[in-house]
Amino acid sequence: MRVLMVYCHPVDGSFNAAVRDRALAALRAAGHEVDLVDLYGEGFDPVLSRAEREAYVADTAWLEARVQRHVDLLRRAEGLLFVHPTWFYGPPAMLKGWLERTWLPGVAFTVPTKPGERPGPALRHIRWLGVVTTSGSPHWWLWLIRDPGRMLFVRGLRALLARRCRVVWLQLYSMDTASDEKRGRFLDRVGRVMGVVR
Repeated sequence: MRVLMVYCHPVDGSFNAAVRDRALAALRAAGHEVDLVDLYGEGFDPVLSRAEREAYVADTAWLEARVQRHVDLLRRAEGLLFVHPTWFYGPPAMLKGWLERTWLPGVAFTVPTKPGERPGPALRHIRWLGVVTTSGSPHWWLWLIRDPGRMLFVRGLRALLARRCRVVWLQLYSMDTASDEKRGRFLDRVGRVMGVVR
């Protein structure tokens, strides 16, 4: 399977970088072809400009051309893996901006034509979605507030993918107080899960 891994963390030596490396190694060892996008590493501009917003539906070809490499990777992917921290109950602004600038009309979804109609899926070729994230909050608190970050990915984005798309969600909760042993067990879990992705 061709997997697009979108990695988002500003610090090179972060635990998220270790997660990225473990997931990447396990996927490649399992025979998958992985394209890695490091949003901070490449200096991706997450800001949707006024001109881009005004052209959002009227001139999607122009919008695509501005982020063509990312659109091409998304269109070629059969699997999609996000590796990022959870900050303020969701992904970093850099990753949210990547979604806004690359998951465009005609690329990720079709534009509704009637009142009450929802956007239709346009990424039906993606049959596997994975998210590996860390959060300072404990599991019970995110459960209590209905975990908006998780809902973005496993409900919102998932709806634009293949009908029977498989989803994997791995989250290290209470990251700020996690021991080295707990972090090590999480890395091992990431390796095991990515090693059996099909």
